[in-house]
Amino acid sequence: MSLPLPLDGLSAIVTGAGRGLGRAEALELARLGAAVVVNDYGQPGRDGSGEASAAPAEEVAAEIRAAGGQATAHLGDVSDHEQARALVALATDTYGRLDILVNNAGILRDRMVFSMTEEEWDSVVRVHLKGHFNTTHFAAAHWRARSKETGGPVYGRIVNTSSEAFLAGSAGQPNYAAAKGGIVGLTTSTALALAKYGVTANAICPRARTRMTEDVFAGFQEPADGTLDPLAPEHVSPLVGYLASPAAAGVNGQLLVVHGGMVAVVERPRVAAQFDAVKETFTFAELDGLLTPYYADRPPNETFAAAEVLGLKRG
Repeated sequence: MSLPLPLDGLSAIVTGAGRGLGRAEALELARLGAAVVVNDYGQPGRDGSGEASAAPAEEVAAEIRAAGGQATAHLGDVSDHEQARALVALATDTYGRLDILVNNAGILRDRMVFSMTEEEWDSVVRVHLKGHFNTTHFAAAHWRARSKETGGPVYGRIVNTSSEAFLAGSAGQPNYAAAKGGIVGLTTSTALALAKYGVTANAICPRARTRMTEDVFAGFQEPADGTLDPLAPEHVSPLVGYLASPAAAGVNGQLLVVHGGMVAVVERPRVAAQFDAVKETFTFAELDGLLTPYYADRPPNETFAAAEVLGLKRG
């Protein structure tokens, strides 16, 4: 007799799941037993012979069904508030409820801050940060309503996608780094707000070779010996499956870096030093006397950014 799968009877949404990291996450959740709504912003097209081809989200949903799982596709744009509402409604209408939300959808518009256009800034913040908020808003409302109906906690899991670009301060990605930092703030706020309803919210910083990051990792060659690429999305998806499971009930409001067979838990910021005014408030001279020598003793170019995360690898 086979044991039940960790996500049996649960339903999930994965955004940006037509390709790359989102696709691997959707397949993993389905492998673990979840019914999956596969979201991706893309319409059916034509293949090389001119024949009609399915949209990427439809292809992934069909792949899950062919393997014996349950899946349906949603082709909407999560940065649009009403389309995000429709996405959550599709999950609840199709599977009776929503249990898991994996926010992954995103785009890149890399440029230095002095060269970036307003549209390049707005589009990245809209898709990443607003897209995360939109789906979280409607999922949270669903869980809160269910909790009020039952008079107790319900099952809810949110896995958000941040980035090492936020942690390390990527110089050529001010829009992306800002959006990914905002996602961490959204995650910790959501974790505290929804804990009483039985819902957890966590964020991951994945490193994976996808269509979106092909230029970022162009200098990292895939292994020639047939072993799994250290940057393969399949290194990330198991953590998403775990965070979506009942086993992760005690993990909430956390940030984890994951890639290449490694998971690192990122500790929250801590206060490094405190300075108190002699009188009620500081004077310029007093601050100069305290902060100038303090920072003079710090290593050159050391900022709040944690660039050392870029050196993490499996030990």
